[in-house]
Amino acid sequence: MIHTLTLNTAIDMNIFCQPLQPSAVNRTQHTEYCPNGKGVNVSLVLNHFEQPTHVMGIFGGFTGHYIVEELRKQHLKVTPAWVSEPTRINIFINDGQDEYKLVNPGTRIDDDCKQQVIHHLDCVRAGDYLVISGSLPPGIESRFYAEIMTLCQKKGCEVILDISHPSLQQLLEFHPLLIKPNDDELKEIFNLSVGSTQQVQDAMQTLHHLGARNVLLTLGAKGLYFSNGAKLWFCSAPEIELVSSACAGDAALGAFLSRWLNNDDDVTHALALASATGADVAGSAGLGKLSRTEELKQQVQIVQL
Repeated sequence: MIHTLTLNTAIDMNIFCQPLQPSAVNRTQHTEYCPNGKGVNVSLVLNHFEQPTHVMGIFGGFTGHYIVEELRKQHLKVTPAWVSEPTRINIFINDGQDEYKLVNPGTRIDDDCKQQVIHHLDCVRAGDYLVISGSLPPGIESRFYAEIMTLCQKKGCEVILDISHPSLQQLLEFHPLLIKPNDDELKEIFNLSVGSTQQVQDAMQTLHHLGARNVLLTLGAKGLYFSNGAKLWFCSAPEIELVSSACAGDAALGAFLSRWLNNDDDVTHALALASATGADVAGSAGLGKLSRTEELKQQVQIVQL
């Protein structure tokens, strides 16, 4: 089973309008609402590719109930930890010229809710996978990540990390199965640049030395890299008309895991699906319908470096 854990879930409100004007009434053309949170997105994509998945996370108020209900409508198994304050709403605006991202920090999490999360993790078993994705909400300290990873190690559950917190560097001491940074996170957390192939190779060596067993590096429209410590692959990105880059990296991770976890030798097919799925989502509001993935895969080129 592939479990996902999202400590800071959200509703994404995607707004489409004419170019924004200051000090004026800007009327929208249409608006779409999507249940969100990085781990939630990973589970949605895994479910789309018919992989068993289980959503765990923190939810609150009427917005939290909306997310849980929408996920269950799609026949996803959801185990929520509840807080009283509403789950955050993030706003993404596309005005035909630019993309604006308004991301809220989230509601404060109390100790009772943190214990709910730990209790829910009793369900993980040896041979399972836990994908920890997204930011930390107010009230949860970075040591909570280490507590979860220690618990998973004792149970024999492999951990996949997609977090942008500075503690990622220390968490590599737990030797996670996979991490999925992007170029900004590599710079901010590890002070590693990836502007050239040689820099990517050097960065991968550093990450493996620190403890990462596998690395999926996403670069948006510039493509993605995967390293297992012995080999390095590059996969190009299809050309699309950008609608919203939100969720694209999460979708790429979910697509990659849907193939790679079943057959870790099948890296090229996993990368092609990841790249095409990320592009499909970037050309949609939210996750979209994932209807162009097979078409976009035809544009992808993969080389082993």
